Amino acid sequence: MSKTFYITTPIYYTSGNLHIGHAYTTVICDAIARYKKMRGYDVFYLTGTDEHGQKVQQKALQANKTPKQFVDELVNGIKELWSNLKIDYNHFIRTTDDYHVETVQKVFSKLIEQGDIYKGVYEGWYCTPCEAFFTESQLDENHNCPDCGRPVHKAQEDAYFFKMSKYADKLIKYYEEHPEFVEPESRKNEMINSFLKPGLEDLCVSRTSFDWGVKVKEDPKHVVYVWIDALTNYISALGYTQENDDLFKKFWHNDENHEILHIVGKEIVRFHVIYWPIILLALDLPLPTKIFAHGWIIMKDGKMGKSKGNVVEPNVLINRYGLDALRYYLTNAIPLGNDGLFTPELFIEKVNTDLANNLGNLLSRTVSMVIKYFDGVVPTYNGTLNEIDENLEKDAKKFINRYEEHFDKYEVDEASSAVFDYLSRANKYIDESQPWVLAKDESKREELASVMTHLVLALYQSAIMLQPFLVETPSKIFEQLGASTPNYEDLRNLNAVDGLNVVKGTPLFPRLEIEKEIEYIQSNMPSK
Repeated sequence: MSKTFYITTPIYYTSGNLHIGHAYTTVICDAIARYKKMRGYDVFYLTGTDEHGQKVQQKALQANKTPKQFVDELVNGIKELWSNLKIDYNHFIRTTDDYHVETVQKVFSKLIEQGDIYKGVYEGWYCTPCEAFFTESQLDENHNCPDCGRPVHKAQEDAYFFKMSKYADKLIKYYEEHPEFVEPESRKNEMINSFLKPGLEDLCVSRTSFDWGVKVKEDPKHVVYVWIDALTNYISALGYTQENDDLFKKFWHNDENHEILHIVGKEIVRFHVIYWPIILLALDLPLPTKIFAHGWIIMKDGKMGKSKGNVVEPNVLINRYGLDALRYYLTNAIPLGNDGLFTPELFIEKVNTDLANNLGNLLSRTVSMVIKYFDGVVPTYNGTLNEIDENLEKDAKKFINRYEEHFDKYEVDEASSAVFDYLSRANKYIDESQPWVLAKDESKREELASVMTHLVLALYQSAIMLQPFLVETPSKIFEQLGASTPNYEDLRNLNAVDGLNVVKGTPLFPRLEIEKEIEYIQSNMPSK
C-alpha cells in the first residue's frame, strides 16, 4: 500500500493583503510536501482562503464593494503570490466555493439532528476582529480579547450552540493517548489549563447580526459561525459529503500508512486543537495525526502588522534577491515552534554567508578545480584513500541522517541546517586535503582524484537535499555538475557522480553590499 500524506496551511483571512508571515507558513508546508513526495509519499497539499464573516463585510463596505468583489480581488493577489513563491499545492479552497458551502450546511444539519447543536440565546463579550465570543473569565487582564488584545463589546442574540462540554473528556483522553497530537507541547498544555480544565463551555456557532456567510439551512436568518465554516475546509476540500469523495477516502486516515498534518499559527491554536477535534469526534471521523503550531515572525518592534508599518512584502524580496534567497531564509532562520526574528541585516547576512559563500563559492571552486585538474571529467569513486576522505564520508552520513530525522519530525529549519553544515564541512575538507598542493606532485594524482570526487559528491548530495527548500538552485547545481535530476535513492550512491562532465556557470548568489541592501529593504517597508 502506498503511503499518503495530507498537509494543510490555515486558510488565510481575506481582510487584507498577505505579508511575509503568511508566506512563512505556506513555504514551510511546501517544503514538507516536497520532502514527502521525494520520499515516495502520495501527497495532497491544501491551502486557500477564509472569506466569510463580519469583518470582511465591513471592509467591503468601506471599499464600496460587494463582499464577493472584495474577496475576489484579494484572492487573485494571494494566488499570484503563491505562484511567485512556487508553492506546489494540489488544491486552493475558497470558503465561498459552492461545494464547501454545501458541505458546511450538511455538517451543521447533521450536528443539529444528533442534538449536538441546539438553539438558545447568547450574551457575552464579542471581539469583532477575531469574530469570537468570550466569557468574562476568558478576557485578559485589561478586559480585552485574549487572542488579539483589542477591545470587546457586550453582545446578545438568538444563536445556535454546540455542546462542546459533551466531548471535553473524550478530547482530554485523546490528548493523553496521543501525546504527539499537538506540538509544541507547551501549546497543548496551555489549552488544557486555560480552556479544558476550567470546564469547556458550549460554543455559540451562529450569528444573526450580519449575513455574509454560510446560511443555516434550517434557519436562514442565522449565519454559521465563521470558525465552523473555516475549519470544515480541511474535509470539504477532499469531497466529504459530496458525491465524489474519492480524495476523502484516500487521504482522511490516521494510521501507520497515512498522515494528516495541519500547520497553523499560534494565534489560532484554540480553534484547531479544541474546536476542530471536537467537531471531528461528533462526526465520528478520524482526528489529524498532528497539529503543529508555529510562532510568529517578529520584527525588532514586535509582531509584524500594517498598523506598525513594519510589514515585509514577499514580492519585494523575491524581485530583488531571487525566490530561493527568501525561501532559504524562511526555512532556515526561523525555528518552527518558536517566534523568529526578521531584520534586513539578518536577511542579507544569511544570503551572503550561507548562499553566496558556503554554497555558491564551494560550487564555483569545485567546478573550476575539476576543469583545471581533470579536464572537466569527475574521476571514478575509488573508496576512501586516507583518513581525511574517511572522516568526510563519516560526517556526510551523519548529516544525511540528521536531515532525515529532523524532516521526519517536521523540524524544517533543523533539516535545512543539516545540509548547510554539510556544505561547511565540505569547504573545510578543501582546506584539509589541499588539492593545489596535491596537484604539484604526480605521485599524488590518485589522492587528488579522490578529493575532486568527494567534493562533487558532497555538492550533488546537498543539491538533492536542498530540493524541498530551494526550488531553482538545485537544478542549477546539477547543470554545472553535468548531472540529470536524480532520484532520492541516489543520495547514498557513492558512484553517482562518476564520469560527469562539469561546466562553469554563473554564480548562484552574488555577494550583496550590506549597507545598500539594508537601506533598500527598509525603504520598501510601508510607512505607518
